[in-house]
Amino acid sequence: MIVKKLKDLEEIVGLDDTIIREMLNPKHDKTSLHLGYSLAHAILSTKKASLPHRFKSASEVYYILKGEGLMHIDNETERVGSGDTIYIPPQAVQYIENTGNDNLEFLCIVFPEWEPDAEELV
Repeated sequence: MIVKKLKDLEEIVGLDDTIIREMLNPKHDKTSLHLGYSLAHAILSTKKASLPHRFKSASEVYYILKGEGLMHIDNETERVGSGDTIYIPPQAVQYIENTGNDNLEFLCIVFPEWEPDAEELV
């Protein structure tokens, strides 16, 4: 059984300037994971926006845990909040803005699993 506690995971600053904790990634995990995707927890501070970026060939899903904001994908913008799921297709330029008064927290699911050279700032 693999159980990971969010508080025990290393915080890193992502390429898009969000605070990331990688939860599951078969490419980076020392345990034997049989997944075709990766899972991370992200935090975006109040009144901040992530940097515009895109995945070269991966798709991504955000699941909003807490907070509210504006999701930008290519030329579309949509208000999002707790309980919302957002699909981001491969090569789409994306960023999210925190428009609320608290941190925006969300899960990031990347398929195939995230690797450092899989995404780029635009």
